Amino acid sequence: MDDADVLIAGAGPIGLTAAIELRRRGIRVRIVDPLLEPPQYAKAVGVQARTLEVFEGIGVLREILDAGVEMRGQIVFVNGTEVMRVDLTLPADVPFRFHSIPQYETERVLRARLTALDTRIERGLRLTGFEQDPDGVTATLTGPGGDETTRASYLIGADGAHSIVRKTLGLTFDGAAFDEQYMLGDVVVDWSQPRGYSVRSMHQTDGVTDDLLVCIPLPGRGRYRLSMLVPDELSTGPSSSADGVAHGFEGTRTPELSHIQAVVDRLSPEPATVSDLRWSSVFRISHRIVDAYSRGRAFVAGDAAHIHPPTGAQGMNTGIQDAHNLAWKLALAIDGVAADGLLDSYDAERRPIGEEVVGRTVRSAREGIGTDSSDPGYVMRREAQLLLSYADSPIVAVAVADATGPQPGERAPDAAGLAREVVNFPIRLYSLLGRLDHTAILYAGDTAGPADVAVFETLAADATGATRGHLDVYLVASPEAQVASTELPLIRDVDGRFAAAYRPDGDTVFIVRPDGYLGYRGPVSDCTSMTKHLGRTFG
Repeated sequence: MDDADVLIAGAGPIGLTAAIELRRRGIRVRIVDPLLEPPQYAKAVGVQARTLEVFEGIGVLREILDAGVEMRGQIVFVNGTEVMRVDLTLPADVPFRFHSIPQYETERVLRARLTALDTRIERGLRLTGFEQDPDGVTATLTGPGGDETTRASYLIGADGAHSIVRKTLGLTFDGAAFDEQYMLGDVVVDWSQPRGYSVRSMHQTDGVTDDLLVCIPLPGRGRYRLSMLVPDELSTGPSSSADGVAHGFEGTRTPELSHIQAVVDRLSPEPATVSDLRWSSVFRISHRIVDAYSRGRAFVAGDAAHIHPPTGAQGMNTGIQDAHNLAWKLALAIDGVAADGLLDSYDAERRPIGEEVVGRTVRSAREGIGTDSSDPGYVMRREAQLLLSYADSPIVAVAVADATGPQPGERAPDAAGLAREVVNFPIRLYSLLGRLDHTAILYAGDTAGPADVAVFETLAADATGATRGHLDVYLVASPEAQVASTELPLIRDVDGRFAAAYRPDGDTVFIVRPDGYLGYRGPVSDCTSMTKHLGRTFG
């Protein structure tokens, strides 16, 4: 027997998310990290609405919200004058707004969840090499006691921008580096800027920015993560990275309060003092993406697959959703119920997303977020990662002609105002999603009656069989539908919000994947198309 079903290299937010999702499904996981202690840096601080939905599903939402603050907007200053103020608002149909939490807190919450799943991180162990065969991966782990050989069915490389998994697989990592170096600092700022707003202050000469200060709010009274251009005395010169990937923390000298205060004195929109330096570093930025997210039984996710500027807080969020997409597919493969080619859909679905994010963040770094669109609602939803689509995926059904609701491949929208027996308060659709298996939502329209109940129940049985039992089923009925005699769990769309969000065409079946994306929609009467769709995922 292998030492683990899945070996995960890297215990940052991406590796932790993959481990949690696999362990929730009973998969044997081994997760290793070369660092002896968890890092205490606030590299990534923004958590998008879509990632909060992921965190809700894996059971850590309360802790994540407790440990952060709302990101309410951004104020932009040029040469000391306020030139723009943006409020980060999302429509009421989105359950969560923008959230700011330092990466060390995100990792703390995820580590606690993984510990509760009876899995520990093996620290001081670095993946230094591996080989594949048709049945698994044989890896070498190096630690204080020397080398160790371990065996797993699959390997996930969540080992960052200098990934050994990526290099061993021979994946290309094309792109380039930004000339500028930055310094980051986690400090308290004594000023009167409004709570929850980031501050971007620039000095420009002839319209060209030559000095920059960005302040992102963190939990704690007056605490911010500041990023600035590096002063000459801290510049590390050309990148010293052995692999040529100029991305991440560099330099032996770390910025001191005096370095940060000097920038604040130049660029703060009001006199301000910084104090209580918790952490600081010099940082380089590149933009690169691999030519494939997997080869054989080894996969890359997060910074191992894509790196880019931090504009719009897209990096960690994209990596977490890489892991979220991959884990449920790996679990089905390990359980022996996956269709041939299911694991190939990881690259097919996530690499186009990575390419888009890399390109967009580079443009945003140069031109500003949202300069490519005149629709602020679209920009906010896009930055919140609510508009990602897998419409071209080989395991997603084709779009439904003339359908006005969400199409296969799109995020399954939430819907509030639902009711069920016993519960004395309105419930959300997302509270019904188990997030471990697929969910079939059968919608009964106004004209559905007792004679239709058997049709719904037969469809539910066929869908359950096609998924090898990996399916939750709910009958969501309009207030007028006469289907109370069903044996299926019955949910009433009392306010019509489900119908407004999903736009069913009469009696309709919606298949929602474990990651919250719609895989299929079609008429209840067409069981053949539904089971054919499920056959692309389940063997």
